[in-house]
Amino acid sequence: MDALRMDKWLWFVRFFKTRSLAASVIQAGEVRLNGRVVVKASQGLKPGDDLVFPTGKRLRRVTVLGLADHRGSAPEAQALYREEEPPPPEDPFAPCE
Repeated sequence: MDALRMDKWLWFVRFFKTRSLAASVIQAGEVRLNGRVVVKASQGLKPGDDLVFPTGKRLRRVTVLGLADHRGSAPEAQALYREEEPPPPEDPFAPCE
């Protein structure tokens, strides 16, 4: 498997309770893949990709380490990503580029 749909991966690794919830967050433009905003739940992910997305009130940044073909246990899911430091919150008073 070379790539996996982003909504499936986010659900497989247990960041979202349902795949449709993962898809709705993606379609709302709240997910960044390698620094770019993504709006298609079908966007492919591969190992090495960097994701930034919200879960509740928390902003998370993870690196994809592996792909899965099913939703496994929590320890299996945790082996598929590495948690990184989240990006700093955007300053609403910062000048636009």
